[in-house]
Amino acid sequence: MTEAILLVGGQGTRLRPVTVNTPKPMVPAAGVPFLAHQIARAAAAGVTHIVMATCYLAEVFEPYFGDGSAFGVSLEYVVEDEPLGTGGAIRNAARRLTGGPDEPVLVFNGDILTGLDIAGLVDAHRAVDADVTLHLVRVEDPRAFGLVPTDPEGRVLAFTEKPQTPEEIVTDQINAGCYVFRRGVIDSIPDGRPVSVERETFPGLLASGARLHGVTEDTYWLDLGKPESFVQASADLVRGVVSSPAVPGPRGEALVLPGAKVADGALLSGGTVVGVGARVEAGAVVAGSIVLDGAVVGEDTRVTASLIGSGASVGSRTVLDGAVIGDGAVIGSDNELRAGVRVWCESELPAGSVRFSSDR
Repeated sequence: MTEAILLVGGQGTRLRPVTVNTPKPMVPAAGVPFLAHQIARAAAAGVTHIVMATCYLAEVFEPYFGDGSAFGVSLEYVVEDEPLGTGGAIRNAARRLTGGPDEPVLVFNGDILTGLDIAGLVDAHRAVDADVTLHLVRVEDPRAFGLVPTDPEGRVLAFTEKPQTPEEIVTDQINAGCYVFRRGVIDSIPDGRPVSVERETFPGLLASGARLHGVTEDTYWLDLGKPESFVQASADLVRGVVSSPAVPGPRGEALVLPGAKVADGALLSGGTVVGVGARVEAGAVVAGSIVLDGAVVGEDTRVTASLIGSGASVGSRTVLDGAVIGDGAVIGSDNELRAGVRVWCESELPAGSVRFSSDR
């Protein structure tokens, strides 16, 4: 297996309120753009050619990823003129593939972090001569997902919509967003129009008698559809909860990038990242958070599970818990921001303006 399609999609809007002209795929996780982890993990599994399918301009990605040689792969870009859905994006990107009709093609989503054994998924695909093999994960509460039941041998039996009643929960297995396609099967997807693999391609293949195989692997899996999930993913990469060859430093409680300054008496933990040129002042406690390039965390400030944008400033004695602070924003001292609050880029919040706890 040497080829793959990386689906970037339109998820960049999820962090745009707190970044300046920077789509989500290029917001750093564990010190590098998140897609660097995806590409590096694929390369480590033996992939040598990746087609990045995106609805963004290629100029967003090419300055960092280039031709992929720094990652040991050949990287090409295919940009959609209009959104084509997952199936349509796969079909559109396939024109850059070079393998024969029976060759396996890895397809993976750009907004999923997983510890999946990619090479093992391809081996399982080949072992049963499947048309498509899907990575499945088990979740405690499957009501928010489409379900994928399988027989004891792993053959997919159905694709069901989100269950509405307890009786409809026939399995706890869900589609984990990583597949291996037989190359010829991709060519059967309609070209030039939006197609959903979940609602059209996979059910259609199943109805036609194609062999769809499910591999349920008990491994790390996180959908980065929410900012808090993105922050958690970064922390888990730094701590080594899930591995990536792209992390630019040893695993541990914190990753401090070159040029950052952490004052004596400041405490970093939980997989915190401090970006280039950022400052963390004395007495600050930063846990499981991302402090982007050039940001400043003031004295005796408490930051937990939060993202502080590039060039932003957080004043002394402020508390951030589950907050996202936009690039260039200024948060005055003695504020308390919790519960998923998002502060827009370049905004200014005066000292002592917002509190959740009682006055001191």
